[in-house]
Amino acid sequence: MDIEKDLKTIARQEDCFQLKHFNAGTAWALGVRLKEMAEARGVAITIEVRLAKETVFFFAMPGTSPSNADWARRKRNTVELLHHSSYRVGLDHALNGGTLESKMGLPMRDYADHGGSFPIAVQGSGCIGAVTVSGLPQREDHALAVEALAALCGVSLDGLRLD
Repeated sequence: MDIEKDLKTIARQEDCFQLKHFNAGTAWALGVRLKEMAEARGVAITIEVRLAKETVFFFAMPGTSPSNADWARRKRNTVELLHHSSYRVGLDHALNGGTLESKMGLPMRDYADHGGSFPIAVQGSGCIGAVTVSGLPQREDHALAVEALAALCGVSLDGLRLD
């Protein structure tokens, strides 16, 4: 894994996945899409979609545990504060050193820089929410959230996938 290359790819993902609009119905559709993707792949995940800091969709699939919901909460908190994917934040820390706690004084009990939460951005408005997946290894959590969001945006993942 090339961290610098991954950081550039994630920055492009964040730039490319800008929606024209996003509301409770769109949030629900995104959550259902993720649920269906996970079922088709035979994996168990916890899914959370937030809009304006309100939970609009939440589903903990059979086979997950309460710790998955807690990880989702912590990763989502990071996205809502920094407006970058939780994986991007974690990779930046891996590359440059430090942690959310040492750099910003954020308690690890409430914030996590592990992959799986991605900002939901609306053109002209910026980050208005977050989509979060928990239950797989962090790189796979990130990839699943990105795949669902790309489909919702109508953006091809060609050149935007992490290797």
